[in-house]
Amino acid sequence: MRKKWLLPVLALAVLAFALTGCGKQSSGLKKVRLQEVAHSIFYAPMYVALEEGYFEEEGLDVELKNGNGADKVMTAMIAGEADIGFMGPEATIYVYNEGNENYGVNFAQLTQRAGNFLVGRGADPDFKWSDLKGKTVIGGRAGGMPQMVFEYILKMNGLDPKKDVNIIQNIDFGVTAEAFVGGTGDYTVEFEPHATGVEKDGSGAVIASLGVDSGYVPYTCFSALESYMNEHPDVIQSFVKGIQKGLDYVNSHSSEEIAKIIQPQFEETDFDTLKTIVERYHSQDTWKKDTVFTEEAFELLQNILEEAGVLEKRVDYDDLVTTRFSK
Repeated sequence: MRKKWLLPVLALAVLAFALTGCGKQSSGLKKVRLQEVAHSIFYAPMYVALEEGYFEEEGLDVELKNGNGADKVMTAMIAGEADIGFMGPEATIYVYNEGNENYGVNFAQLTQRAGNFLVGRGADPDFKWSDLKGKTVIGGRAGGMPQMVFEYILKMNGLDPKKDVNIIQNIDFGVTAEAFVGGTGDYTVEFEPHATGVEKDGSGAVIASLGVDSGYVPYTCFSALESYMNEHPDVIQSFVKGIQKGLDYVNSHSSEEIAKIIQPQFEETDFDTLKTIVERYHSQDTWKKDTVFTEEAFELLQNILEEAGVLEKRVDYDDLVTTRFSK
């Protein structure tokens, strides 16, 4: 059963109020605390916007922090520790269905495909998803988009995720590749740079893209509490303009140019690897052309949640999505 994320929120809110100061404004720029679900090359357009100064051009001083999980990002927003959250939009549905009066509203979509890959023990040019029957796969957290999209693909290919495949879900997100290299599982589902890392050290090979085989899905979006959006519509509008400039850049420049721009965000990754990963995402049409989160995409998301057994009740599009800033 999906855990209740909001139980500790009141305590966190009190702590945040006690510890958080006003914060310095950068020469007239409006401070925005942005918290991301993970720091990944998958989110290149956002880093382009940061590195190229697109937010500053719109009058914002954006401070980025890695929340390490959608549940933590959402909790930080409700506790007043983050102004804007960047995560899978399923998190806003969970919170809304828990009855919280001040909930997150999605105002801009960034990625339109899953960002993870299936890694096997070796190259397999004839791979079919049905080959996973009876195999052991290192998967993701129940209720998270990586795991739900994986299960969605299995079902599309005639497999029952609970009966036909042994999916390991008790390994922490950051060490799944390490566990695979150490001998656990026949396959693992990995984000970058771990997928390419396993491939480069000869421990395995990328054999399928979940982003390609699941089709277009609203994988990650920006959201803010309804109260914050009502109080700071100008900040949200400026933020969306900055993100749109980042999308425009990645959709009009080469993978090498994108990699050069975002290199400071990933100093631990050598340039050739970074370029390879950017190209992998670039070539599969990962990033949207605009930030509009459509009703069709929202309904598809809820279909995936229902099939995964984590949706208590469907939510109206207009309750959790606004396109007024994107349009």
